[in-house]
Amino acid sequence: MLLPTSLVGSYPQPDWLIDRENLKGRFPPRVRMQQLWRVAPEYLEQAQDDATLIAIRDQERAGIDIVTDGEMRRESYSNRFANALEGVDMEKVGEALDRSGHPNPVPLVTGRIRRKHAVQVRDVQFLRANTDRQIKITVPGPFTMSQQAQNAFYASEAEMANDYADAVNAEIKDLFAAGADVVQIDEPYMQARPKPAMEYGLSALNRALEGVQGTTAVHICFGYAHIIHERPSGYSFLTQLKASPIGQISIETAQSNLDTSVLKDLPGKTIILGVLDLSLDAIETPEVVADRIRRAFADVPPERIIVAPDCGFKYMTREISFAKMKAMVDGAKIVRAELTGKKIAAT
Repeated sequence: MLLPTSLVGSYPQPDWLIDRENLKGRFPPRVRMQQLWRVAPEYLEQAQDDATLIAIRDQERAGIDIVTDGEMRRESYSNRFANALEGVDMEKVGEALDRSGHPNPVPLVTGRIRRKHAVQVRDVQFLRANTDRQIKITVPGPFTMSQQAQNAFYASEAEMANDYADAVNAEIKDLFAAGADVVQIDEPYMQARPKPAMEYGLSALNRALEGVQGTTAVHICFGYAHIIHERPSGYSFLTQLKASPIGQISIETAQSNLDTSVLKDLPGKTIILGVLDLSLDAIETPEVVADRIRRAFADVPPERIIVAPDCGFKYMTREISFAKMKAMVDGAKIVRAELTGKKIAAT
């Protein structure tokens, strides 16, 4: 399909599932925070399944083409996977600076990082069983996890990132085997810390992709708009990905009003184009979305664009998220009709 639509990953979790006020009042948790869940442990998996069904059906109702599970089972995009790995101290926590420069509790790495078991395979199986559309699942990237941990074992952060890469690599292969159409690796810290990203982060990302058969994406962003309010007009780390085997690159353009000419330097990559500003509750009109899609055409052809929000919806309300998502789908329909000469069906 021309200009297919997709979420970046997350969709708002229901208030009956997670303490959203508590969640919004802190930086995304890097260690497990079971106290955020409102449901008793013995019923939590069932409740998360129900919330996942809501996220799937909302995406289908809005007309999303590539559906995610909404990340309903996660306290944050990275902590569930990062804290399921061998080598992380389950009794003590470490400390590291967040991308905003504030200290944050993080996993304390006291042994070699290894994947003990598949973490998200059931998530993919559940998603596959409950929609007939293409599906995407997200995993935290090795570089980002290395930046969200305190190293008390490795001789260097580069060595630690490589072991994170091996864990991600094994997980990705299992996710494709479970039925995923697309696996997205979230690497926001490549933008936040471009120097170490260039020194060893990119090689760790490439290592995570070794031997992988399937469509892969990487999400590079400026951080959740709820937390990180200032946006630069350009990426500090993006064109370095042109030689990576990654197939799709997810970027944000709406809030930052990104100069899309940088996309000329990513030949052959599919661009997951962020066209929804998640710093504002105001609902974009389909025409505004269409304009944001068109402005990229001078730098990347429509055949290589997937339409998406700037980032995850996690911190927005369900009502606003759905309305924005529907506007995004309708905006993509406008531009698709212009390109194909077909009339837009009434909705």
